[in-house]
Amino acid sequence: MTDISNIRNFAIIAHIDHGKSTLADRLIQHCGGLSDREMKEQVLDNMEIERERGITIKAQTVRLEYKARDGETYLLNLMDTPGHVDFAYEVSRCLYACEGSLLVVDASQGVEAQTLANVYQAIDNDHEIVPVLNKIDLPAAEPDRVREQIEDVIGIDASEAIEASAKTGQGIEEVLETLIKTLPPPKGEADKPLKALLVDSWYDTYLGVMVLVRIIDGKLKKGQRIKMMNAGTEHQVDRVGIFTPKQVSVDELGPGEVGFFTASIKEVAHTHVGDTITDAKTPCETPLPGFKPVQSVVFCGLFPADAADFETLRESMHKLRLNDASFEFETETSAALGYGFRCGFLGMLHLEIIQERLMREFDLDIITTSPSVVYKVHLTDGSMIELHNPADMPDPVKIKEIEEPWIKATILVPDDYLGPVLTLCQEKRGEQLDLTYAGNRAMLVYRLPLNEVVYDFYDRLKSISRGYASFDYQMDDYRVGDLVKMTILVNGEPVDALSTMVHRSQAEYRGRALCERLKDLIPRQLFKIPIQAAIGGKIIARETISAMRKDVTAKCYGGDITRKRKLLEKQKKGKKKMRMYGKVEIPHEAFIAALKMGDDK
Repeated sequence: MTDISNIRNFAIIAHIDHGKSTLADRLIQHCGGLSDREMKEQVLDNMEIERERGITIKAQTVRLEYKARDGETYLLNLMDTPGHVDFAYEVSRCLYACEGSLLVVDASQGVEAQTLANVYQAIDNDHEIVPVLNKIDLPAAEPDRVREQIEDVIGIDASEAIEASAKTGQGIEEVLETLIKTLPPPKGEADKPLKALLVDSWYDTYLGVMVLVRIIDGKLKKGQRIKMMNAGTEHQVDRVGIFTPKQVSVDELGPGEVGFFTASIKEVAHTHVGDTITDAKTPCETPLPGFKPVQSVVFCGLFPADAADFETLRESMHKLRLNDASFEFETETSAALGYGFRCGFLGMLHLEIIQERLMREFDLDIITTSPSVVYKVHLTDGSMIELHNPADMPDPVKIKEIEEPWIKATILVPDDYLGPVLTLCQEKRGEQLDLTYAGNRAMLVYRLPLNEVVYDFYDRLKSISRGYASFDYQMDDYRVGDLVKMTILVNGEPVDALSTMVHRSQAEYRGRALCERLKDLIPRQLFKIPIQAAIGGKIIARETISAMRKDVTAKCYGGDITRKRKLLEKQKKGKKKMRMYGKVEIPHEAFIAALKMGDDK
């Protein structure tokens, strides 16, 4: 067991694409965690989607051994965290398990909105923060300007910020030396009863549930009987280990150490993230405070394309839930799509990633309904209900008022693109709270309705600023809004999966855009198909898909016009009858296209 004074636990925090994973690669390489042959880029991003998109989704942990200049060998527990706002819950859990943070800022881009959000979380956890100016080898790097920006915008001393390049390996040793000098060692006593924090858990096909823990007090050994204090379950530890980043079995984990254990846990429900793990015979007195429960922001329905896959989808979701503690779901039914699940996500990227993982990892074909947020519906009888699904909207006569969630958004944007960004925020019913400057970049603070942000705000912000704007948000409060339920009718039948809540001022425009989109996506039938958008009984937009037509007059060669007319009349009657009994199959692409409203603006 390592002396606790030689342990350092730290997280790497930064905005998306500022070089966190590359820096982690260099640290692993420098400390000899992997040989050059085993090394690959983004070594900690082990998910196919992560490597493909070049983003981190799951926080990963690695133990490194570093022989410092003072001759001592130190144990470094590194946690590489995601940079996107949708995965902020992963970041908060990692920061809770560490004593310090490496703040990585791109020397060519400077401080971004998500950098701010993550730094404030680290400060809330009383972290020592080590600023690192990454990508110093780029011709566009401006270290002095970025140093000033860190001091002005974040308010921490950056005079001694380390200049490094994760790509070339420059400054890596200084980063390690500064970590050892600046960060405090963890606190904890080996003689006390076991007290450990459950940081993360995931499913392994061969070993069952694997649990990542940070030991606070006591020791965790193989063969020990442990108890989960929140879940109240007991388990026998089969295996204790660490990641280097390869799985390596060890005899025991002591105070301040981060590692994993397996205990033949079959049920996903038995491992709650944030739970306290203790010894079953001599438990600790008080559990740890754990994490704030995660709050889903966006809700949508996921349905199997084939109804027979419902059970497979349920099992897959349970396994994914173990991998991603911020994903929640419950069963629901839909007239158009059958049995499925109402799922909660932290944002649109989170929704997209979960959908893609279900398709790739579990080979499922799924349909996604239109996303919505949680509304508070106040009824005339004085009661209040939370509306997750627009299809469950009560009768308008019984509704007194509807409240929608608002967020407080921080947008950092170069001065050249400020005009279009302000226009976009106004268009989305935003209220400006603040506008300040740091160098040639403006920092906007806006209050925006979450309903507007869910659809296409992030994509449009990136396109009008050519990718230079960064965006971060937090939940603010609920406010009364003039909201209505927009229903889509296909051939006179309402499609509940396409029902959405919209602000009355934007209902007509959105309804028209969705009808036009569906007209292109629904295949033509032998009869005319009207596609309508309606609010209550009032139709606000309509498109018609024309019928495929068989030329019934082809066999008439000559003769009186009445012969042709007779055949056409007969065809017309047949089409009318067909339309009464005909069913319209809506393809998957149509449901997915409803999500991507506004892509073609």
